[in-house]
Amino acid sequence: MALEMRVLQADEWDVWYDHLELAFGGVPESPQERELYKSLTEPGRSLGVWDGGTCVGSAGAFSFRLSVPGGAPVPAAGVTMVGVAPTHRRRGVLTSMMRRQLDDVRAGGEPIAVLTASEGAIYGRFGYGIATYALSLTVDTTRVRLAVPPGTDEVRLRLVDPEKALPECEQVYAELVARRPGMPARQPGWERVSLLDPESMREGASPLKCVVAERADGEIAGYARYRVKPVYENGWEGKVEVADLDALDPAATAALWRYLFGIDLTATVRAGRRPVDDPLLHLVSDVRRSRPSLRDSLHLRLVDLPAALEARSYGAPLDVVMEVEDAFCPWNEGRWRLVGDAQGTVGCTRTADPADLELSVRDLGSAYLGGITLTSLAAAGRVRELRPGALAQTSRAFASDVAPWLPHGF
Repeated sequence: MALEMRVLQADEWDVWYDHLELAFGGVPESPQERELYKSLTEPGRSLGVWDGGTCVGSAGAFSFRLSVPGGAPVPAAGVTMVGVAPTHRRRGVLTSMMRRQLDDVRAGGEPIAVLTASEGAIYGRFGYGIATYALSLTVDTTRVRLAVPPGTDEVRLRLVDPEKALPECEQVYAELVARRPGMPARQPGWERVSLLDPESMREGASPLKCVVAERADGEIAGYARYRVKPVYENGWEGKVEVADLDALDPAATAALWRYLFGIDLTATVRAGRRPVDDPLLHLVSDVRRSRPSLRDSLHLRLVDLPAALEARSYGAPLDVVMEVEDAFCPWNEGRWRLVGDAQGTVGCTRTADPADLELSVRDLGSAYLGGITLTSLAAAGRVRELRPGALAQTSRAFASDVAPWLPHGF
């Protein structure tokens, strides 16, 4: 029987999601997680591949708006829920879904697509490049101290119910989106992801807690959500598991970290999915005992190359011709002239002029948010300079002063 790919019908969701759980190891999610992601799923943007009455492939997309250099939120397809049944591997199921999905994204007018990869080696062949990395820290708080900036002692901290404080915390998050590339502007319903707290996620830790940082006028300037895991070996050596920490100024940032470092009966603070330029790296007395580590986070693909490049701003004047390779989306392939000035005017058009740089759409996607430099990609042989000086000029223009960051998965 031939395989059939079709758009998901709402009444097929449970069968479709059961397949996805099987593709990811067969461990059922909690009822809370399942219900939340059912409410967030956009059936019209979700694909299923069927072998008779059995779902053997899935791929979906969320309608996001992603911050880019310059602060503008750009429409983006948040690719998600991609899986192929173990019985149907090596039959072109994934490739056929990626082909259909990118065609649909282009037709819908979204210039970029983004995803987080369960396996890092999969999506490069479809033109996705690693655009952000995430920092993880495991801090020995018995040995590491914090040097806090002026004003930290004036910040008032208050323990609150995570649910009741959600609107005020979301205001903080929304203000940060324009400051840092890579952050999704949360659409309705996505604020609930931060409050997911099934027992299966806790691994023996407490229910989710929330502390807010307030300025003298009572305005909330930051918040942290966390759990505490009691550990007793040769005395109490509990762990503080940080789920989120967002703040609007240095004093609030430092006050929240100082609070987490000082929780009684704990010896470790663990924080994952932090920006690679997290201020905590400059607050701690000993970076080595904070055990920083990196992993890939957001993978990005240019779907409509000229629209994507015109949607962001550039940090230096720019006039460059790029020869772009894109076999999977051939409408992007060819020679493009990108021009930008200090006033924020940007244009990207096809040209027959000689190329200054040569690169793949995957590597252009890596550089798009400004965290991965074209110079570093060239050092790895991924970008080729054809006109002397073009690489340095273009790399400076693409770079972001603030590291791009994806604060949560999807």
